Amino acid sequence: MSIVTSVKEKICIMINCSLEKARIQNELNFEEQPNYMIEVPREKAHGDFAVNVAMLLSKQVKKAPRAIAEIIVKNIEDHEGLLAKTEIAGPGFINFTLNNAWIYGILPQVLREDKAYGGSDYGKQEKIQLEFVSANPTGLLHMGNARGAALGDTLGNLLEAIGYDVTREFYINDAGNQIENFGKSLEARYLQQLGYEVAFPEEGYHGEDVIDTVKTIIAEVGEKYLHIDSALRREFLIQKALEEKITAIRNDLASFGVEYDVWFNEQSLHDSGAISKTMQELQEKGYVYEKEGALWLKAKLMGDEKDEVIVRANGLPTYYAADIAYHKNKFERGFKKVINIWGADHHGHVARMKGAVKALGYDPEQLQIIIMQLVRLLRGGEIVRMSKRSGQYITLSELIDEVGKDAARFFFVMRSPDSHLDFDLDLAKAESSENPVYYVQYAHARINSILKALGTGLPQAQEVDFRLLSEVTEIELIRKIADLPEEVLQAAINLEPHHLTRYAQELASQFHSFYNSCRVLCDDERLRGARLLLVDATRITLRNVLGLLGVSAPERM
Repeated sequence: MSIVTSVKEKICIMINCSLEKARIQNELNFEEQPNYMIEVPREKAHGDFAVNVAMLLSKQVKKAPRAIAEIIVKNIEDHEGLLAKTEIAGPGFINFTLNNAWIYGILPQVLREDKAYGGSDYGKQEKIQLEFVSANPTGLLHMGNARGAALGDTLGNLLEAIGYDVTREFYINDAGNQIENFGKSLEARYLQQLGYEVAFPEEGYHGEDVIDTVKTIIAEVGEKYLHIDSALRREFLIQKALEEKITAIRNDLASFGVEYDVWFNEQSLHDSGAISKTMQELQEKGYVYEKEGALWLKAKLMGDEKDEVIVRANGLPTYYAADIAYHKNKFERGFKKVINIWGADHHGHVARMKGAVKALGYDPEQLQIIIMQLVRLLRGGEIVRMSKRSGQYITLSELIDEVGKDAARFFFVMRSPDSHLDFDLDLAKAESSENPVYYVQYAHARINSILKALGTGLPQAQEVDFRLLSEVTEIELIRKIADLPEEVLQAAINLEPHHLTRYAQELASQFHSFYNSCRVLCDDERLRGARLLLVDATRITLRNVLGLLGVSAPERM
């Protein structure tokens, strides 16, 4: 348990005891204590922790929140001397300012736990499946895919840090209309490259990368597939192109620091009969009806605006049918929670998928879907639209080449997924404090230069009196270090990895403030030892945060 969690529990006990005392004395009449929250205020002036219990009790006890807060504060008993000040603020918040003594146990904990600091066993190794990116293997990865990759992988790191057994999964859409259109595109380019004038399909893929793929195939097989049946030619071209595209996707994601545990083929759902079995199960449960030769899912019963076709009149299942079967497969594999990261164009698919999961007998709350908004690239204040490689969009590999993996990952996670993101290429490349990832990495590099300048080993924690760290910037830095386990926990369980980038910047800022106001290698040997271990604890914390974000922690810059 982290020290912050321990302190919050002590405050909770004090509040609960105060409430019970007030009830016994008939000062507050209520049937049950509300599920209140103990939070860290944004403003330092509001203390170390704030509690909203008085507002939540107001309706029950029929008193104004501030009057309730006054009664709670009056009845609080602080037997350990933990509190320095208790104040009532705003509409009835109770703000607690603690004595500094509690924070001095944090640094030994950080130094002792080292790489494990910030984590917990909250998840108890419960199995979670995390599916993200899952781009159609018909082209190159674009900015939306890149944002999903950074968010998904960071979220996976966070969930693992708090004790979940996470399986990262990529769903390969290697069946359906998009693959048929891909085959038509490949065939047209194949014939064109061999000198034949053929029309390019209107629904085809126009990127230059398709031409590059066909050129690679021609270099290998030449005209071998020129004079054969069109269907066989497409089948061969699709197979070869998918091999190349999926390999490129794997390589691009690996260069972005993203590795998957499972690559799941949609085609396997068709080949195994899983789709037809799932549709049959839904039909037997009364969720499917036939109309005009097609099978329809009663999606309106599941909260959707209209019913959906799941098997066309020609007998071919729709993408939606395959997706339902895929989610059934996920739960059959024993995952207690399934998390999907989808693009904004899938927003309307959320309710119907949760409805389908419920219809299959699973708890829809076990399926969590993060909808991710669009990304705009900016250069010189202008929107960047075109790519040399794809002919349509900037690719992930182009972005990595320009700004590097670290800046790209950090920037993509800086905003909540449901917010549109403006990615400033000039800022991402800037070597200045204006660039947030550079600012954080510079703090880590600065710490390493301090420790290297020492020339001797660091003192042992048990030999140091951390109570000597009494300057305001020292206390604030320790306090920020103490917040990491709670930050990681909340970012993970709320599926909000963007909070970690904010924490990293705040920690770096606190360190720079400390370093500019406190001389680390001072003449006082005892104080120097305490400050050096504070610096080392900051190094550990920064490194761990950057690691969770998938960003490197450089020793020099």
